[in-house]
Amino acid sequence: MEEYSLSRLEEKIGYTFENKEFLKQAMTHSSFTNEQKINQHAHYERIEFLGDAVLELVSSEFLYFADPEMTEGNLTKTRASIVCEQALAITGRELELGKYMLFGKGEEATGGRERESIIADSVEAVIGAIYLDGGMECAKKFIKRFVLNDLEHKKLFYDAKSILQELVQEKKAGELTYVLLREEGPEHNKQFYVAAMLQDKQIGTGTGRSKKNAEQQAAYEALMKMKK
Repeated sequence: MEEYSLSRLEEKIGYTFENKEFLKQAMTHSSFTNEQKINQHAHYERIEFLGDAVLELVSSEFLYFADPEMTEGNLTKTRASIVCEQALAITGRELELGKYMLFGKGEEATGGRERESIIADSVEAVIGAIYLDGGMECAKKFIKRFVLNDLEHKKLFYDAKSILQELVQEKKAGELTYVLLREEGPEHNKQFYVAAMLQDKQIGTGTGRSKKNAEQQAAYEALMKMKK
């Protein structure tokens, strides 16, 4: 049975922290600090804010030099596909970040460990932690290895709705719609559950922090089923 310790996580991400507190903070959810009544800022939200900025800069630089012919509009669109919630969640799941996080009992019970938004945020938190501990070059190395990989797959995810729509129209398969199944969570952290419907048949489901993100995931699932 695998041990989900921070030292094991360091092995996975290929970086050893000088200051382990940075990684500990990145892997601590606010529900844990609230329940334990400890330092209210000793969780991942502030460090994730920093990681988000570092990720945007590194991915922008990468795309700028990767294709000198790419227009500003396409650079923006491609970067959005790299840093969107779903793409970061792919990275977070590959690293099993949810299993290393500290949660309060309430968040744990409602599925926080598997929640896509939290997994995506935890990737940015790890980037922020590495940046604070080792600087930009160390953060860049992590981003290139784990985030800027398999870009074709991540771009497909980002464009899933439009690709699915074109496919359905091409095959004249009927009307494609998205149905909101349910909403969960407080106003500031809602989760939307959506189904992609072709005529009356459910062809994919998705969850996300917005209806748009949930629809994107549902469309991607439908595309993957069609490919199989």
